[in-house]
Amino acid sequence: MKRDFLATLFAQAVSAANPYKALKPYLPPRPKGRTIVVGTGKGAAQMAAAFETLWQEAGNGALSGLVVTRYGYAVPCKQIEICEAAHPLPDDNGLAAATRLMETVSNLTKDDLVVALVCGGGSALLPLPPEGMTLADEIALNKALLSSGAPIAAMNAIRKQFSRIKGGRLAARAYPAKVLTLAVSDIPGDEPSYISSGPTVPNNDGRKLALDFITHYRIALPARIMQFLHNNRDDTPKPDDTIFTGNHVQIIASAAQSLLAAGTYARQQGRAACILSDCIEGQAKDIGAMHAAIAREISLRNQPFTKPVVLLSGGETTVTLNTDTGNGKGGKGGRNSEFLLSFALGIDGLAGISALAADTDGIDGSENNAGAFCDGATVSTMRQAGIDPAAHLFRHDAWTAFHAVDSLFVTGATGTNVNDFRAVLIE
Repeated sequence: MKRDFLATLFAQAVSAANPYKALKPYLPPRPKGRTIVVGTGKGAAQMAAAFETLWQEAGNGALSGLVVTRYGYAVPCKQIEICEAAHPLPDDNGLAAATRLMETVSNLTKDDLVVALVCGGGSALLPLPPEGMTLADEIALNKALLSSGAPIAAMNAIRKQFSRIKGGRLAARAYPAKVLTLAVSDIPGDEPSYISSGPTVPNNDGRKLALDFITHYRIALPARIMQFLHNNRDDTPKPDDTIFTGNHVQIIASAAQSLLAAGTYARQQGRAACILSDCIEGQAKDIGAMHAAIAREISLRNQPFTKPVVLLSGGETTVTLNTDTGNGKGGKGGRNSEFLLSFALGIDGLAGISALAADTDGIDGSENNAGAFCDGATVSTMRQAGIDPAAHLFRHDAWTAFHAVDSLFVTGATGTNVNDFRAVLIE
């Protein structure tokens, strides 16, 4: 029953970011010219299908376009073409799709409208390296970023400096057509220029900021990429460029809205709910330990919140792999299951605490689960099954630990992506 309640909280959060519901208030009027839909992200196909339906319901006539999503995430559309590509590491299909997207918005007029449907995951799905660089270079860049433990904003600031489509360049190519960006945010703080590295949203980040992030987070990039970043000028378009005049950006769904929906449901079921934050970042194991400390304080001392209570939080944690010691090599899982394994160790032996941590897109890291469940008995059950939870946490192998005790949370692709969802029930 506790798992059912936690899973329903997750469903409420995902429902709040449902593409049809989220897009409906922001459907633009029909332009004088053509309407071209472009998009990228793990929920972009579902956004495209919802936009088609809304456009048809409004009687707005024909549209066309191209959207790229992750393998296995496509849904049928009648007028918008859906392409699939690799995530989290780019591939040839992503390169082809990015090239075609740039062609799709070329040679437009001031009477045309480009609608960009953007959500998390698009950075990997749209590889288009600078002139003289290769797809292999962009794959190497992504590998280094994903293992660095750097926050998503820092990673995407770097990605924008190594691209011909990110950082507003897709919108720049669409000029003189107007561009309306409708974005589902997976970024803590909801800065739209960082969502999928902002293909249609320029900002003032420059080459120096990218290099500062590389230094600060000690990101080991191949010499070829570092040479490019040091020796080539910053060509990202800036927001004050006149080509962006009249363009508009709208966040249509976010972690904050989804957490509010989950909290409302919890209260309707007679349980108090507190949202800790929608933009928590940091190492997954550290954030898990912090949440466990709060849960223990409530359970044992009834502070800072009075039990019974549901704690909700979102954001995007990170996992840093130590390549020197080899920890993480061969491990299965993602940041949510790693968070939860750390949390489970922190509440070991405490009755009355149960939790769910999951990625709202339905996939947490390397496997097919969205996340996992735990309670105060989970660690003991793992040990009885021959699992050393601390050792699995060190090896970044949380999936194996939770799989051994039948505690994985599997949803399949949800069609949206507002980042991590965490719910802790303290009775």
